[in-house]
Amino acid sequence: MQPRTAAQSKTVMTDLVLPSETNPINNLFGGELLARMDRAASIAARRHSRRIVVTASVNHVAFNRAIPLGSVVTVEAKVSRAFSSSMEVYLDVWIEDRESGECIKANEAIYTFVAVDETGRPVKIAELVPETVLEKQRYEAALRRKQLSLVLAGKMKPSDATELKALFE
Repeated sequence: MQPRTAAQSKTVMTDLVLPSETNPINNLFGGELLARMDRAASIAARRHSRRIVVTASVNHVAFNRAIPLGSVVTVEAKVSRAFSSSMEVYLDVWIEDRESGECIKANEAIYTFVAVDETGRPVKIAELVPETVLEKQRYEAALRRKQLSLVLAGKMKPSDATELKALFE
């Protein structure tokens, strides 16, 4: 199986915030943004794995900036690391300034997907080769996040979490 780059999984979805998608103070519902991010992330994961993918977890979401009614919202998703059958997808959410056209980072998230066969069983996927400085940073951090998640779930002994131990040495 040939390794793939993060760029090969890149998915960009741009849409407008409509009145039916906003809360009483005319900002995009968080759940609506989560759904948009899930769709973009699943496409990125599918592009990387070339398989059916399912959302395994939403590891992190940062709602840093409200997204007002009428905003042009762009969700960018890329696989940040591939493991045996799972992959971490990092998402950046941008809003476009109406007057200047400048894009401002509003939110970010990290999702985990698992590649499966037609019966829902996990399947092996290609490894990811990061290319840019940011991709390399996210790639390295992904292993720490995975180990922390496994330790917290009781699926890994803290003493076996080598990447986490290295942070404190």
